[in-house]
Amino acid sequence: MKKPLLAVKDIVQITGITSRTLHYYDRIDLFKPTHLTEKGYRLYDRSSLEKLQTILFLKELDFSLKEIADILKLTRQEQKQIVKKQSQTLLSKKQRLETIMAALEEYVSGNDISHWQIFNSSLPLKEQYANEARFVYGETEAYKAFNETLDKLSQDEKDERFQSMEEVFKQIASCIHQDPSSDEVQRLIEEWKKNLMQFMPCDTELLACIADTYKFDARFNNYFNQYSNKDLADFLHRAIMHHISQS
Repeated sequence: MKKPLLAVKDIVQITGITSRTLHYYDRIDLFKPTHLTEKGYRLYDRSSLEKLQTILFLKELDFSLKEIADILKLTRQEQKQIVKKQSQTLLSKKQRLETIMAALEEYVSGNDISHWQIFNSSLPLKEQYANEARFVYGETEAYKAFNETLDKLSQDEKDERFQSMEEVFKQIASCIHQDPSSDEVQRLIEEWKKNLMQFMPCDTELLACIADTYKFDARFNNYFNQYSNKDLADFLHRAIMHHISQS
């Protein structure tokens, strides 16, 4: 006869999770026991085991515990949509790992690996802007304001704003054969600035600093240049600097 409730040791044996982790999940209200005995022992029912397996699955997909807690509040259909989005991130990581493994084999074979450029991979745009704010502001009130702005936005709002910024970059890339000072390019730079100001306050000094970051930071170079076979990072730098000169 099956036991109606599972003890901690049963959960540990089934899932491989440690009892310390179970206690931590209980403490942060992520995964609580179904029942506590008079002596304080934690007991779990079968539906709880299913929930824990979902938590462990989401953790393997690189979601944070806070993100997992939010995901568990959603409908199953909403959860599927989020997991589907995450699959693209994991695919990028898989491709990067394959590149590193190939470079590793070359290195072990005694071959030169400098051509692999494995340390210059592009960051997702949202990570780039987080780094950009940290580079520019440091641990100042302005940087705190940047983080507070992001914290107030839902994930959908964040995604929408970053997608809007990416769309501007794509449009600028389509104008790369024009002069950076042309009306069309400068209109797009104004749109870029408008998007940027949704995340942080911008003065001419900050804009110049960002323009320099785009041009001289290899990570931004790699990101922008995926949109064009020309040097989009340099084009952006010249376009922004012209905008500043006209301010």
